Amino acid sequence: MGAIAPGFLWLIAWRKAIGCLSCEMYSGWNEFHQTSCMACSTLLAGDMGGTKTLLALYGIQDGRLTQLHQQRFISSEWTSLEPMLEFFLNQRPNDIEAPQHGCIAVAGPVNNRSARITNLPWQLQEDQLAAAASIRQLELVNDFGVLIYGLPHFDETQQVVIQAAGPQEGPIAILGAGTGLGMARGIRTEGGLIALASEGGHREFAARTDEEWQLACWLKDDLGLDRLSVERIVSGTGLGHIATWLLQNSDTNEHPLRPVAEEWRTNKSNDLPAKVSMAAAKGDLLMQRAQMIWLSAYGSAAGDLALQELCTGGLWVGGGTAAKQLAGLQSATFLKAMRQKGRFEEFLGGLRVTAVIDPEAGLFSAACRARILAESSGTLS
Repeated sequence: MGAIAPGFLWLIAWRKAIGCLSCEMYSGWNEFHQTSCMACSTLLAGDMGGTKTLLALYGIQDGRLTQLHQQRFISSEWTSLEPMLEFFLNQRPNDIEAPQHGCIAVAGPVNNRSARITNLPWQLQEDQLAAAASIRQLELVNDFGVLIYGLPHFDETQQVVIQAAGPQEGPIAILGAGTGLGMARGIRTEGGLIALASEGGHREFAARTDEEWQLACWLKDDLGLDRLSVERIVSGTGLGHIATWLLQNSDTNEHPLRPVAEEWRTNKSNDLPAKVSMAAAKGDLLMQRAQMIWLSAYGSAAGDLALQELCTGGLWVGGGTAAKQLAGLQSATFLKAMRQKGRFEEFLGGLRVTAVIDPEAGLFSAACRARILAESSGTLS
């Protein structure tokens, strides 16, 4: 075959590995591909939180990641991640080879290849985990930042477009309301996407209306706070706060959710946000108002992130509430608040916005990152 520059070959290999480039576009690729790489490796992926941990093994079929084996663990039942990994890999089916590369998304910040897990007394080190799993390379990534690696590879079963736009280049970003408000952004380079985690959900909440101002003042007083972060309102928990605030009025004493909200307000012992959504869906006008306030604040936060990152490559909305609140994310309430940013309304109206609805998006994204690691080491065919 004709000579191809080594750097260009590396770029082709990386893009093929993450499924974004057809090898057939390049004459002579198959010859290089067959003689320069080792056998395709099994990939380890994990999505670890304070409550549960998902571990899985992936292979590649027809250029796409395929899950071969998965197991769910209750995180608190284990002393650390190392014995959990050992157990999972030792119990894998006999016909699945041991992985040599892996990525585990963790609920907490990652610094210097180390992570402390939120809600668990665990300190994780990449080298110790790799040794325990007898794996060549293992990377820890923040559980929201890892989604950046999966976004370009989600199919129509994993995401739904909520604002259409033509294909665009540039940075990408994602935010998602769950227990808190996660954010991350991705920068495109010749070597692929670079994922940058964020704690933007903790920035100051800025009320846009008299209603939001009253809500913010009440919530700061109720929680005993000097400042209010965005995620106190734009999160699953935030929906509970909004409903509780609305239920403080004297004319709501007979509302069926009033005692539920008071109990939740004290010890969070019930799933008030889910009950609010269910009541709204059944026509409860007060809970519909709570949901409208929440969706509007969420849309505004999405627009703020899009402006901050100038994510011309697309904005994604994920988190645990995305699939449950899909109709709300598609509504004029969310989209109008997202676009309503003065002189940048036209810019925001021209962005492609997509909701991530796959409950295992984090696990799949970790597998995407593991695949990149394997390819960059030259062990993935």
